[in-house]
Amino acid sequence: MTTAATIDLAEKFAAFSEHWRPRVAARLNGQDVRLVKVQGVFPWHSHADADEMFLVWKGRFRVEFRDRVETLDPGQFIVVPRGGEHRTAADDEAEVLIFEPSEVINTGDAPTSGFTAPQGQTV
Repeated sequence: MTTAATIDLAEKFAAFSEHWRPRVAARLNGQDVRLVKVQGVFPWHSHADADEMFLVWKGRFRVEFRDRVETLDPGQFIVVPRGGEHRTAADDEAEVLIFEPSEVINTGDAPTSGFTAPQGQTV
């Protein structure tokens, strides 16, 4: 049995500086709690078999859909339904928690690129 441990988000976010490279902070029930720093615009993509939740910790973050843009501030979150084409963006650096199944690749169905993060990197 694993022992429960408190996770300090400020400490975890301070431990890395790369943008668009999610780090796994915790795992539960087949899901990852991933931390990511973002700035700029991520490629359009979708995840056919997984919903994806974005929770803003710091900064301002956008989730762009083909028909609208949702702008989130700290303490706000959005769930992108499986199959929903989207891209994410931030004009200035933002820190975001992502909740999704552990096997999900961050770039979904987009071609492999410099945005494609290694799986399972922890912080």
